Amino acid sequence: MKSGFLSFLTKTGIALAFCLSCISTKAQNNSDFWSRVRFGGAIGASFGNNYTDVTLAPGALYEVNQYYGVGLSLQGTYVQQKDFYESWMYGGSIINVFNPIPQIQISAELEQLRVNLDFDERYTDFYGNQDRDFWNTALFLGAGYRTQNVTFGIRYNVLYNDNDYVYSEAWMPFIRVYF
Repeated sequence: MKSGFLSFLTKTGIALAFCLSCISTKAQNNSDFWSRVRFGGAIGASFGNNYTDVTLAPGALYEVNQYYGVGLSLQGTYVQQKDFYESWMYGGSIINVFNPIPQIQISAELEQLRVNLDFDERYTDFYGNQDRDFWNTALFLGAGYRTQNVTFGIRYNVLYNDNDYVYSEAWMPFIRVYF
């Protein structure tokens, strides 16, 4: 398990270094680098009967050209289902977006989150759940409608695992905002 995780980190690090070197090379050759960087991300909150979910995910997107962009984001999430479990999740992601036409955006996002999952003591023995700290990897493939700085769409986590208590479904709607 540990060597698999180290292998993943190595591959992710190499991919990240490659993306950043491409951006850095472009920045050295083009004085308008910062004019192509868009800042934004996501803020989310969900409150229900004995349920809380709050997310903050700032990010930056570099528009290589009118069709393609690459970006990085950080994420922090708190989830609680009263008398069952509480979870803190934090990490980051690398996103690639492709706009075949200005109104359509196709995306691929690789996300790596550290998950601290604490079950209520009453459920630990009954369901066999135990407190867990682990890394969760998600690969989202999505499509959306884009209007100016906002994209509305849906994405699918191809690495979804119902037993991780990270996401409730593999399909997720999204609203992406970059200024």
